[in-house]
Amino acid sequence: MSELRALLPEWVVPVCPENEVLDGHAVLIEGDRILDVIAVDQLDEAYPGAVRQALPGCALIPGLINAHAHSAMALMRGLADDLPLMRWLQDHIWPAEQRWVGPDFVRAGSELAIAEMLLGGTTCFNDNYFFPDVTAATAVQAGMRAVLGLPVISLPTAWAQTEDEYFSRGLEVHQSLRSEALLSTAFAPHAPYTVSDSAFRRMRELAEEMDIPIHLHLLEADGEIEGSKKEHGLHPLDRLDRLGLLSPRLLAVHMTQLTPTDMDRVARAGVSVLHCPASNLKLASGICPVAELDKRGVNIAIGTDGAASNNTLDMFAEMRLAALLAKGASGDPEAVPAARALSMATIHGARALGLDGEIGSIEKGKQADLVAVQLDHLQTAPVHHVISQLVYACSSRQVEQVWVAGRQVVAGGELQHLDMERIARQTREWHRRLADFE
Repeated sequence: MSELRALLPEWVVPVCPENEVLDGHAVLIEGDRILDVIAVDQLDEAYPGAVRQALPGCALIPGLINAHAHSAMALMRGLADDLPLMRWLQDHIWPAEQRWVGPDFVRAGSELAIAEMLLGGTTCFNDNYFFPDVTAATAVQAGMRAVLGLPVISLPTAWAQTEDEYFSRGLEVHQSLRSEALLSTAFAPHAPYTVSDSAFRRMRELAEEMDIPIHLHLLEADGEIEGSKKEHGLHPLDRLDRLGLLSPRLLAVHMTQLTPTDMDRVARAGVSVLHCPASNLKLASGICPVAELDKRGVNIAIGTDGAASNNTLDMFAEMRLAALLAKGASGDPEAVPAARALSMATIHGARALGLDGEIGSIEKGKQADLVAVQLDHLQTAPVHHVISQLVYACSSRQVEQVWVAGRQVVAGGELQHLDMERIARQTREWHRRLADFE
């Protein structure tokens, strides 16, 4: 029988219902799940055998969900900064990938990224990169939850040379991960301008059969719409609709080039938008109209994008920026309040990934993906409003403890299942290789 543990933080922030903070409550964990959320003064009577773990000064929140990441690109952090998107991709990132990307690169980059994310309170990430089998193995070793993208792009890469090979290798990965409790998959086509109609049709049919999402960069930058009209005679949304992809299964990343009519259409289709504010600003790709989408009821989740274009995988920083950017862009200080930003980084991400029945909030029966954040720091004092402090004042360095499926993966700010010295050594070696290449 699993040990019954009672976590006793100063505050519990369940996220569902939104904007609720519980004082004087304990969260009971049995095995990999949350058994109960109960007032501390009822704990002895209800669960007399529970092993208590005091978390003074801490807010206990659901694990953060990084809804869009290219984890292995952590090795390219700072490689080609301050450039527009297509120059950044075509002149720097794609050539570096062609030269270096392989299993060893992806293993080292994923370890670096996963270490950073866990230390920052992220317990689940939605990845979109090559060699997803390698990233999956790294996530399993670290004890982290992940959705692994099955790449599709109409260009030869180190992962696959032909469209058929992309699909066959992706299906092999999907099948190999079926027994991994913390892992699932999504199709990860790169973008409309790099994926053929035939690939999209095949993907739609397979995604329905396999019941997995489709994770796509969409309407990311100026020029994408005109390029699509020139090549296909259609706006990207019209093309995707014709191909049967405009549906709740679609996870649309970036979405900076939206008209009000487009927003209505996205809302009606049930598409989830994966918002990456720092990356969009850094590449000057545009600003996703988050406040307007939110008013329309669109499910908006937050992602960091890759560290090559952010340059961090810090979901606390991303939450804060998402809230502030929505206010500035809309001219409305009430747009995306702190509680909604926290929801976007937790339950909305879970909903986009089809995991909201398991993670994203602190509720009885859900998986125990939990983060204890120390708010008893000068930079977050005084705590007038817990959720506001978490979103507007808190640093990822204030993460003290992290659990994934009830297993502690960060204790006292230290990783429990990854060798940081080895990760640092291999990161330095890859830095040397990439610097020589540049």
